[in-house]
Amino acid sequence: MSMKLYVGNLSFQTTGEDLQGLFSQAGTVESVSLVTDRDTGRPRGFGFVEMGSRAEGEAAISKFNGTEIGGRSLTVNEAKPRENRSGSGGGFGGGGRSRY
Repeated sequence: MSMKLYVGNLSFQTTGEDLQGLFSQAGTVESVSLVTDRDTGRPRGFGFVEMGSRAEGEAAISKFNGTEIGGRSLTVNEAKPRENRSGSGGGFGGGGRSRY
């Protein structure tokens, strides 16, 4: 089973190919995705790398967490599941019904 890693503190010059090459030193890289700002299209300084197995993912964490790339020290850890960011708390934002 693959393992998805969060990679943070990337320089804005870092490319997906850079990460692919770096993380392939620890094992099979299934996918690389850099996160960009949806309005400007510019990099946001973090991304995700999916490794082929949990063992390869853990090896990548221990090998690259704190490694300096492009003058910045990388943060590498296991990606947490994406949380629902719709703000569905407290019962606000009704369905268009009038209370009168």
